[in-house]
Amino acid sequence: QVQLVESGGGLVQAGGSLRLSCAASGRIFRIRAMGWYRQAPGKQRELVATITSGGNTNYADSVEGRFTISRDNAKNAVYLQMDSLKPEDTGDYYCNADIQPRGAYPMNYWGKGTLVTVSS
Repeated sequence: QVQLVESGGGLVQAGGSLRLSCAASGRIFRIRAMGWYRQAPGKQRELVATITSGGNTNYADSVEGRFTISRDNAKNAVYLQMDSLKPEDTGDYYCNADIQPRGAYPMNYWGKGTLVTVSS
C-alpha cells in the first residue's frame, strides 16, 4: 500500500518560515511529479508548487519567490520551504504525487495534510 505522509506544519508569525516534508512509502516502482497543494478555510484546494522527477518546478503566482519546492529521489521525499509567510498562506497543506506501484499502473496519491497557521 503506497502512502504519503506530511510533516512540518505548525503555527508561525507573519514573516516567519516553515519547512514541510512529505515521504512516500510502500511498494514503489517509480515516482513522477510531486507537489504541494493547500486549502484555506472555506476555499477550494489550490496548487502551490510542483516538481518533476527531473527537477523542473512550477509555482503559483501567490508564492513565487517566497516558497521553494525540492525533492530527494533517493528518499522518495518532497519538501516545501516557505519563507516570508503571510496570514493568507494559512491552510491545510497536502502532498500529492504520481506514483507507479510495483506491478501496477501509475496512480495519483494524496497525503492527509498538515496544518499551517500564520498569525498576523
